[in-house]
Amino acid sequence: MASEKILNEKKKQVSDLASKIKNAKLVLLVDYRGISVEDVTSLRNEIRNAKAEYKVIKNNITKRALEEAGINGLEDQLEGPTAVIMTEEEYSEPIKAIYNFTKDHDFYKIKGGVVEDKVMTADEIITLAKLPSREALLSMLAGALLGNITKLAVALDQVKVQKEAE
Repeated sequence: MASEKILNEKKKQVSDLASKIKNAKLVLLVDYRGISVEDVTSLRNEIRNAKAEYKVIKNNITKRALEEAGINGLEDQLEGPTAVIMTEEEYSEPIKAIYNFTKDHDFYKIKGGVVEDKVMTADEIITLAKLPSREALLSMLAGALLGNITKLAVALDQVKVQKEAE
């Protein structure tokens, strides 16, 4: 039987993790089998540069923290070795970093996660990872709007020229 001190430590770990999960824009669960220490170190650095944190936490603690945070649907994903990636910042960079890492490492898999309080499958997260960055999408939108405004300006100028010619 576990001592009361150990139980209290675990309860504190669960509540700390639950509060981080509640504040996070991204909680990603990944299977980290088959990667070397060197690879995981470089991945951790990349994740840190994307303003996220990478932690290996016991599945039982993660499961209880998700329950405490009111998140359901990820219980089946907490089988085998699981790492947790979390961020309170923009979530696209960490997702892209993990996705790019999985392309080079066959055994490293995205299991599922929570993005902006929505539980998502691995396939949905991979779809998000393949999207262009927010900045790229905004520049595409600006380009499309600018193209339409230019066409309107040309059309209005042609109307003006026609009116002056009459």
